[in-house]
Amino acid sequence: MHKLANWRLFWATPLIGALGGWLAALVGWPLPWMIGSLLAVILSRCLLNWPLAEVPGARKAGQWVVGTGIGLHFTPAVVEQVLEHGAIVLLGALATTLSSLAAIVLLRRAGEDRATAFFSSMPGGASEMVNLGLRHGAQASRVAAAQSLRLLLVVLLVPAAFTWLLDVQQPSVHATTVSWAWLALLLPAGAAVALVLQALRQPNPWLLGPLMVSAVAAIAADLQIGLPAGSSSLGQWLIGSALGCHFNRSFFRDAPAFVGRSLVCTLWMMLAAALVAELIGWLGPLDHQSLMLGMMPGGIAEVSLTAEALQLSVPLVTALQVLRLLLVLFLAEPCFRLWQRRAEAAE
Repeated sequence: MHKLANWRLFWATPLIGALGGWLAALVGWPLPWMIGSLLAVILSRCLLNWPLAEVPGARKAGQWVVGTGIGLHFTPAVVEQVLEHGAIVLLGALATTLSSLAAIVLLRRAGEDRATAFFSSMPGGASEMVNLGLRHGAQASRVAAAQSLRLLLVVLLVPAAFTWLLDVQQPSVHATTVSWAWLALLLPAGAAVALVLQALRQPNPWLLGPLMVSAVAAIAADLQIGLPAGSSSLGQWLIGSALGCHFNRSFFRDAPAFVGRSLVCTLWMMLAAALVAELIGWLGPLDHQSLMLGMMPGGIAEVSLTAEALQLSVPLVTALQVLRLLLVLFLAEPCFRLWQRRAEAAE
């Protein structure tokens, strides 16, 4: 009976998410199946107090589909342009990472300990930052809360801002060629690489594994194919429904001041990313809007889906997101240790 109850909670989640996605699509909201499902699940858990649970593997399945689709956007010409202006891409990723310094200062002045303030502010993967924070005595619940809030705010605000506030052209709907032979090869290969990366404890394995496989194939064979119609909406729905399960009443009630400061920090990082993107956009011919979107402090899947929906440069946006993730993963812990040593020496 207990297992049956759990399964009812699991399967209620995607159904409620699907209802939210359908309603968001009806009103023309950008990225409707991700944002609509996310909001529907959050409202059900927070307002109605329904104990919805994440379907096991749902987010991984969504990332698998999305990662494969993102990789198919990579073409030799676009990748050559991104590599040719690699210094600008690196500068953009670095600038976004450095914008977290102001967030660290704000949290420290509010009384947070060094580890919690530092790893709450780093624009890296949520699980990776929680694990790093735990090594150094951070409050894991607050690190997870700050990371989840940043992703939520970016998902809710960025697609709407790019659609309605910036001069982004209305995406034209055109059919893409679907090669079932290639997909029969790429999808299992992407899953296999994801399993290997997962076993090696690498970040975002179910997104980056399929993305690498399909991108390499698209570049090497100069593929001009895409996923079947509706695949992007399927991935959005699975990811959005799963993300919504990270929020409940206690999430917002237990530490409202910390939640408020985290929201301010995220808004600052988004503003800083937009300003820096406009500045460094003049250094080369890279699309300003794609550069700005790629520098937003969100998740790779969510931001890349936004680029796909708005028909911006998916490879450029993805490259900026992946490069920033690598910078944070490789530099966050050494930088924190250096800061900690200097602070202890000064005391």
